[in-house]
Amino acid sequence: MLLPTDCRTGTLLRRYKRFLADVLLADGQTLTVHCPNSGSMRGCATPGSPVLISRSDNLQRKYPWTLEMIQESGIWIGVHTGRTNHLVREALENGVIDDFGALRSITPEVKVSAGSRLDFRLETASGTVYLEVKNCSLAENGVALFPDAVTERGTKHLRELVQLAADGYGAAVLFCIQRSDAARCAPASAIDPVYADTVAWAADRGVSFLAYRAEVCPQAVTIREKIPFYPAGYSTDCL
Repeated sequence: MLLPTDCRTGTLLRRYKRFLADVLLADGQTLTVHCPNSGSMRGCATPGSPVLISRSDNLQRKYPWTLEMIQESGIWIGVHTGRTNHLVREALENGVIDDFGALRSITPEVKVSAGSRLDFRLETASGTVYLEVKNCSLAENGVALFPDAVTERGTKHLRELVQLAADGYGAAVLFCIQRSDAARCAPASAIDPVYADTVAWAADRGVSFLAYRAEVCPQAVTIREKIPFYPAGYSTDCL
């Protein structure tokens, strides 16, 4: 996925009110930009870090610039969660994500219950698969972790996927890891133990869990490879 050509680099001053960040540009100008990430951004919101921002064509926006990525310890990390589904769909269409076999159709934003949607419905040669996508920006000691904040919505999605699996459909969660320094992925039990327990419960009831790592650079973000996911959590015993 190519990023907009109208991007600029700067330095993060602070991220605040969840959806705002102040960025210092090289010319000394300070911009308040939209931060499209509802999580805590733990480990990827350090003041003084290099960032990349893009400008929107929407003239009605109060904050025309958007935070795309941040660099921590020399690693670019994609934090724009609004791009995650596009990344995954591109990888599905290009065959990079091939866990579901040949795809006949991909339908986004599928309503599965009152007031709730899942990201994709895939029609495959072997039937229908419901797929929920999660953006993962947190990694510690080479392990990508989700979530980076308590997510009741994420837990609700898992329960809905379990019901779909019980109804005979395929059901899966895909973690899109927008950083290059993670070799494996697991639920963040220390941050949200309820979500972590529900992942293990859902895995025992037919929900599949996948993790794919993306290559992140200022020009483009591209899903490159699958990495192991540990539904019961990760420790050195997994080696």
